[in-house]
Amino acid sequence: MDSVLKHYSEGGIFMHPIALTGLVVLWIMGERFYVLYFKALNRKEEFTREMRKHILSGNFVKAVKLANTTDGPLARIVKAGLMQVRRPDDVIQSTMDEAALAEIPYLEKRTGFLAMMSNVSTLMGLLGTIVGLIDSFGAVAKADAATKSTLLASGISEAMNCTAFGLIVAIPALLAYAALQSRTQKCVDEINEGSVRIVNLILLNREKLNTDRGNA
Repeated sequence: MDSVLKHYSEGGIFMHPIALTGLVVLWIMGERFYVLYFKALNRKEEFTREMRKHILSGNFVKAVKLANTTDGPLARIVKAGLMQVRRPDDVIQSTMDEAALAEIPYLEKRTGFLAMMSNVSTLMGLLGTIVGLIDSFGAVAKADAATKSTLLASGISEAMNCTAFGLIVAIPALLAYAALQSRTQKCVDEINEGSVRIVNLILLNREKLNTDRGNA
């Protein structure tokens, strides 16, 4: 830890924006991992199986109850369609599409900032290194011959700290971006597949649902 702080203090003024970028990256990573791996769990197969059972049996109340008690984007989209079960087919479909348009951006938001932050931290590290080298060569130009090599080596070492810390922030941000993008796409695919399967069930069994709406 002391070594890290030593290198940080030697890196110059650009270490501070790199550190700030690192904190933002950590916050986005934590929030997005929580949303995509815990809060946005669709449980597609289990939810679809239970919903299919209630729709085929014509039990509207249990179908709505299942959608209410299941947390996740897919359940909320299906509930929107169920609430329009007495309306024409195109209204049910458009209502579920509208609900999907509200849910999917919630899954995708802020993830793209990780790629941007990765680039920014890398560029700030390079800028800090260039500025440090300029200062180092400027100091060497005014130094006597005996101390030039020492000053140059010390200046280059300090300047490279910025590049190192920039990459320390950039690499995890880029890896997290790839993982979160993959997870987001998986969630979106599950939502699309599950909602299409269930809306088809609703449309094919709507009369049964209408007739038995009051069943418990």
